[in-house]
Amino acid sequence: MISSKLSVVLGLLALPGAWATSYSMVQEYAGTTFFDGWDFYGNYDNLTNGDAIFVDANQAQSLKLAYVNDAGNAIIKVDNASTVAYNDKRNTIRINTKDRYEVGSVWITDMLHVPFGCSVWPAWWSQAPHWPVGGEIDTFEGVNQVTMNQMTLHTEPGCTQVNPVQSSTLVNSTDCSFQANSNQGCVVTTPSPQSYGEAFAQAGGGMFVTEYASSGISIWFFSRSSIPSSLQSNASSVDTSALGTPVANWPTGGCNIGNFFQAQSLIFDITLCGDFAGNAATFAQTCSGTCYPDYVVGNGSTYDNAYFEVQYVRVYGANGQNTTISAAPLSISRPSTKAVAGVAAAAAVLGLAAW
Repeated sequence: MISSKLSVVLGLLALPGAWATSYSMVQEYAGTTFFDGWDFYGNYDNLTNGDAIFVDANQAQSLKLAYVNDAGNAIIKVDNASTVAYNDKRNTIRINTKDRYEVGSVWITDMLHVPFGCSVWPAWWSQAPHWPVGGEIDTFEGVNQVTMNQMTLHTEPGCTQVNPVQSSTLVNSTDCSFQANSNQGCVVTTPSPQSYGEAFAQAGGGMFVTEYASSGISIWFFSRSSIPSSLQSNASSVDTSALGTPVANWPTGGCNIGNFFQAQSLIFDITLCGDFAGNAATFAQTCSGTCYPDYVVGNGSTYDNAYFEVQYVRVYGANGQNTTISAAPLSISRPSTKAVAGVAAAAAVLGLAAW
């Protein structure tokens, strides 16, 4: 008779991503068909109270806010051509993948430029359909003129960061519960100033790798000059054990991945001001004036740097398995309280003024 402990081990081994390090490509978003696999939100920002309208696919195309440039890279941007009147909002983009990806997945994005500037709040992240059930993974996020990326998990109560194996010592918070600390999440800051803003672009961009495995969630960041050879060119497979220590790591010991996370839809969005970037104390830490009237209103040239330039997004499945849930609908719910507490903790780590 098999012991109960051995049964548990055998059960875990049967799960995709249980201690797996080898992953094979199951999806690629790149080139002229990049946007074919994404849904556009098509509504004003009723999620984080941003002074922004997330346009639909037709508007995105006609306004040239989401397109593939001559280099074959996807551009996702804020409207920098229009003059916005007071009490109006500025057009921008929020897209999510039609497919969702189960535990046992790795997603990689190679970007040349990320949005930055006063009032700008960009993110590259993922979530399950019925937030907070199924969790959220923020791989890339920042506001205004901050100089370092922050990475965060948001979950139901009971998930914490315990004994992480990671290179970053900038741990903002360890309780991932949406009920703790005004939904701050468990936040880790990327130590490299090349992980965000102007320095990211000047370094030629870089690569973010997110591993969503039964053994834990890990995120790596590689500036252009430090991208491993195994991730260069058209890598059809990835061995995460060869990538070195991740920048951030949330092991299953403190957060049972199977209990707190479900299949994730991948998301790019750029909003303006809102609960994070537009918080008066937060805004004053890196920008002058007032967020909405001094930046969103008026000439759009202030948003010349408010864009993603993405070479590709690739998704991989563990042990050759296809971890894709095809064309799964995503109900959007991301509470606005997320941002306010998160930046307070980030400010403390970055040595900015407390509020």
